[in-house]
Amino acid sequence: MFVNYIRRIGQKQPLFAQYCDGRKVSCPGLMTQWGSEELAQQGYSAIDILRYFYGDDIFLDTAYRVQGVPISYPGEPLLVGSRGEDVRVIQSQLNTISNTYQAIPKLRIDGIFGEATREAVKTFQSIFNLPETGVVDLATWYQISQIYVAVEQLAEL
Repeated sequence: MFVNYIRRIGQKQPLFAQYCDGRKVSCPGLMTQWGSEELAQQGYSAIDILRYFYGDDIFLDTAYRVQGVPISYPGEPLLVGSRGEDVRVIQSQLNTISNTYQAIPKLRIDGIFGEATREAVKTFQSIFNLPETGVVDLATWYQISQIYVAVEQLAEL
């Protein structure tokens, strides 16, 4: 998820690329939503569209390691009886989220997915309009990750 970025040839840092809609907001020299759509309709590739707006000296790069991004989904749902580091991660993230969303009960971070973790997951799912299964499936995992990152950033303000 966040490993691809734009950079200029000869530079290490990512290019700060931004765009506007181009209809309600004018942004001369920057990529526009509708301008890029028109180029796509003409058959331009994604990299060609980016180069149209930002110059021929850019390319897409991939970071091999990204810090600050939660770990990826473990590949199988976490449910009552699951154990290990993935459960510990979810318990920790839910505890952080519960500082902002206080309806989510605090958990003991022990790496054991028991009834308390199930109830915390169900409460999280209810708050964020997910099916209330108490199981951390792919959708729930990434929603927890997304909200965790958001509340972590709020805490830094």
